[in-house]
Amino acid sequence: MSDGYVDGTCRAFLDRLATSSPEPGGGSVAALTGALGAGLVSMVASLTVGKEKYAEVDKQVRVLLAESEAAREALQDLVQKDTEVYGAVSVAMKMPRETDEQKAQRSGAMQDALKEAADVPLAIAEIALKVAEFSQRAAEIGNVNAVTDAGIGAILADAAAQSAAMNVRINLAWIEDDAYNRASWKRVTAILSRTAELRDEVVHVTYGKLED
Repeated sequence: MSDGYVDGTCRAFLDRLATSSPEPGGGSVAALTGALGAGLVSMVASLTVGKEKYAEVDKQVRVLLAESEAAREALQDLVQKDTEVYGAVSVAMKMPRETDEQKAQRSGAMQDALKEAADVPLAIAEIALKVAEFSQRAAEIGNVNAVTDAGIGAILADAAAQSAAMNVRINLAWIEDDAYNRASWKRVTAILSRTAELRDEVVHVTYGKLED
């Protein structure tokens, strides 16, 4: 993902975000938020592997580390991908529409671009759910000294899913395929229900371990 937002500085991303530019926007922020959550899970796992105290779960934690890193990489790619699909919608909107044929071509291109623009935040939400699941495992079996990082990972995963859901919804409002819309939103609502549940569970576990 050379020359993408993730390869730049945090300041450059935030400065660009704060301008009137339509990208990066909420979708990219959702992906970045999920990536931060995944990074925290990886941190917990990295602080656990190879430690004698956690020898019994070492194999599980190594698997968790590989999974969280794969999720982080995927979400980092989606930070940039979200800006690209917005660009495709923008291009379709500017297509000529003087004749009936042009109108039909523009409409078809718009619908295709809008579906892709909805698919990206849906993918972000899907991976955010995985990050929430990874956070739960990290909180349960990871290094107790890093349990707060697992808790924050779950909170960020839920925030990423919630943020992505809004971007899915705004695109569905313009998509004319009712079956696609129903299926997409049904999946989103299921994800939101589960990430919220996992967030609460992990936060509870986190505070419980802090009191031990």
